Amino acid sequence: MTRTFIITGTDTGIGKTVVSAGLAGLLSGAYWKPVQSGLDGETDSQAVARLAQLPPERILPEAWRLSKPLSPHRAAELDGVTIDPDRLVPPEVERPLIVEGAGGLMVPLTRKTLFVDLFARWQAPVVLCARTALGTINHTLLSIEALRRRDIPVLGVAFIGEAMPDTECTIAGMGEVRVLGRLPLLDPLTPMTLQWAMNAYFDKAAFDEART
Repeated sequence: MTRTFIITGTDTGIGKTVVSAGLAGLLSGAYWKPVQSGLDGETDSQAVARLAQLPPERILPEAWRLSKPLSPHRAAELDGVTIDPDRLVPPEVERPLIVEGAGGLMVPLTRKTLFVDLFARWQAPVVLCARTALGTINHTLLSIEALRRRDIPVLGVAFIGEAMPDTECTIAGMGEVRVLGRLPLLDPLTPMTLQWAMNAYFDKAAFDEART
């Protein structure tokens, strides 16, 4: 059966797409962005294809492509389309599947459905992306609590930013959650530096052990 990993974050703009690209490369996986909001410039699927150097067949097409870089519920309204949450089902592929949500857990997909509602239905393990900057303990522990209240399996936390050992240890201990790794800020951010960082800083065994 396909191993599916949901990539979400404590906030928008946190680095989920870079982590998704890194994991797609690390696990020789495929990538799916269910809903893309904002079509000006490089989309998340295009960024993952570039950073992970994935062939086209490993980038699965989005179910909805919305023109405005807004929460999907509002972007869909402005585009005059209706998102049907029941149509969003992770595709079956013959390799690990990396699924990237939009923004954080409580981002509205529609006026009645949040992304966390989708995750509860899918029941695939979640990788929670969190900054190491000030404020992350509160945001990360709240996100972990929201996931567990809905019985969503939490694979662990992926930190992004400079090393903050006490912050990372505090979240791991108080949240009773596994630290999957930390992605440092890469300059330049290239396929080569991302591949190096994932191999150097992430625990691949945690993903190999997971089954959905």
